[in-house]
Amino acid sequence: MTTNGFDNGFDNGSVNEYPAYDGVAPDRWASALHLFDNGAGGPREESALERWERALLLFDAKDYIGAARLLADLVEEAPEQTGPRLLLARSYYHSAQLRRAEEQLRRIIDRDPVEHYAHLMLGRTLERQGRHEEAAPWLRMAAAFSGELPGED
Repeated sequence: MTTNGFDNGFDNGSVNEYPAYDGVAPDRWASALHLFDNGAGGPREESALERWERALLLFDAKDYIGAARLLADLVEEAPEQTGPRLLLARSYYHSAQLRRAEEQLRRIIDRDPVEHYAHLMLGRTLERQGRHEEAAPWLRMAAAFSGELPGED
């Protein structure tokens, strides 16, 4: 019983102990954050920052295809930004869209030849496609950037 005389079905204090079953889907949570920003029923467009944050949530939830959809638009809007393009490549990689991942990684390396993680990812992407000889120089370059020398263990 609650203080108003109605039985809410919970024991005292159990509301805070309610178990979450698998949590809220990240895309639903992110969109719910701004549910009432423009008043009831008012359309609202997400900012680029909000879409980036939602893409991060989706990626962290392993919804790589959903993250890639958001990130592709962000990359189109701001092609000079490395972060979104790198996360897009990772999303493509994890969702087995390896040719798309390769394309994004090559663009990153063309713009920023010392982006060591892009070299590593490109090498891994090529390996995953069975292109081991082509992957080797990219992996060696990534190792050199990270300070690993061949033959060191």
